[in-house]
Amino acid sequence: MDKSSLFGVLLGFLAIGSGIILKGAPPEVLLNGPAFLIIIMGTVAAVTIAFPMSELKRVPKLFGILFKESKGTDVPDVIQMFGEWAELARKEGLLALESKTSEIEDSFLRNGLGLAIDGQNADYIRDVLTEEIDAMEERHHSGAAIFTQAGTYAPTLGVLGAVVGLIAALGDLNDTEALGHAIAAAFVATLLGIFTGYVLWHPFANKLKRKSTKEVMVKNMMIEGILSVLEGEAPRVIEQKLASYLPAKEREQLMAEGGVRQNAEA
Repeated sequence: MDKSSLFGVLLGFLAIGSGIILKGAPPEVLLNGPAFLIIIMGTVAAVTIAFPMSELKRVPKLFGILFKESKGTDVPDVIQMFGEWAELARKEGLLALESKTSEIEDSFLRNGLGLAIDGQNADYIRDVLTEEIDAMEERHHSGAAIFTQAGTYAPTLGVLGAVVGLIAALGDLNDTEALGHAIAAAFVATLLGIFTGYVLWHPFANKLKRKSTKEVMVKNMMIEGILSVLEGEAPRVIEQKLASYLPAKEREQLMAEGGVRQNAEA
């Protein structure tokens, strides 16, 4: 479970609920069926028009990505793994790594190592794997764009909902008390539109982009590791090269824990 996503959503609902209570408005004012219908169904309708069905089919999976912790390969483990592979390749040759491919769960890494073992040159391997990363980025971009557009449509639909509510409220001006309640209910649609747009959909899009950026970084690091092993670089050199992908603090911690070989150990 991605705790930050869950905590953020709960905190957002808590903030709006507490704010309404502290302002003296009854919480049940939010239980406005027509407003939910206009905002939620209207947003879904707008997004459905804006994107092809082939991309919309991925929405349930995107929610899974948002609320599940990524099971991607741990970067320090990848660095250590490439160091071990480099040492094995220098002692027994590149073909000795063939037995390792069956142990690799990451299909991208398994494919890249397989290309190296098959004798493909470095430029070809880099081109193939880079193309795969580009295709993955495009898929991720289209997924994030769905939530970005939803965040753009929802606030505007909130204004539309308020207008519809005001039309209904101003249809009968004889009962002033009922008129006040009707006008208040009309603006619930605006509240829901802004809330869903800026507390849910836009942050969801940003979370997907951040996860995509991290995955691309890890895969680029794998490319460098594969090519470094192919070129016969020393394990220490490879580990230190790959450690450069980490933030400075994490890199220092990894070196302090012995995850990266020091110069004296070469």
